[in-house]
Amino acid sequence: MTVPDDDAGPSRPTPIPRRTPLNRERVLRAAVVFADRSGIEALSMRSLAQQLGVVPMALYKHVANKEELLDGMVEVVVGAIDPPTRGAHWKAAVRQRILAARQSLAHHCWACQVIQSRTHASPVVLEYMDSLMGIFLAGGVSAELTHHAMHALGTRMWGFTQEVFPTPEPPADPEARSAMFAQAAAQYPHIVEIATIASRDDGSPAGGGCDEQFEFEFALDVLLNGVERLHRLGWTRPGPGSRSPSG
Repeated sequence: MTVPDDDAGPSRPTPIPRRTPLNRERVLRAAVVFADRSGIEALSMRSLAQQLGVVPMALYKHVANKEELLDGMVEVVVGAIDPPTRGAHWKAAVRQRILAARQSLAHHCWACQVIQSRTHASPVVLEYMDSLMGIFLAGGVSAELTHHAMHALGTRMWGFTQEVFPTPEPPADPEARSAMFAQAAAQYPHIVEIATIASRDDGSPAGGGCDEQFEFEFALDVLLNGVERLHRLGWTRPGPGSRSPSG
């Protein structure tokens, strides 16, 4: 017979694990993970609250509404962009910074759409833009030329560009594809000539289909090389009736 141990006292209840408290950073990072997994269209305050295991009202203590949530998600993505290498030439440093932005956004396919939808820039976004301008200025590029270079870069500073018109995929059936190109060639011969370059198997970077990374870096280099040339020429903005910037 087992004698109860009177000294042991009453048994204590098993402690309930404490839930990690919410804060703004946790909410934003959870939203980024949600958008990465389910798409930005599926993101709502309610769906995010379900992922975090809280009621929707708990989120409003940290973000006022969905627009502020989206602003914060952009902050998280932009804040993760690697800084440029110290001491690099200004052109190489700008190039590296923009390609780092492209790499960061590549992990978040929704980010381009959200960045373009923002109506104001948050401090993190402004800091990124300020850093790019600072690289130009530190390299001796004038404030005036830097101003125009930032305009020329446009969305490319974030690592993405927009096509002017969407290009539909050609039919998979060889006969239908051939008929489509034949008809298009009769109407738009130059477009077809350029478009079919990408399908030539000649070992060029465009062979076998457009390489988006190559096209992005090509355009970026064209812009930066142009800015460097104008900088070396001591370019200033021409007045009315003056020659073009390339003159």
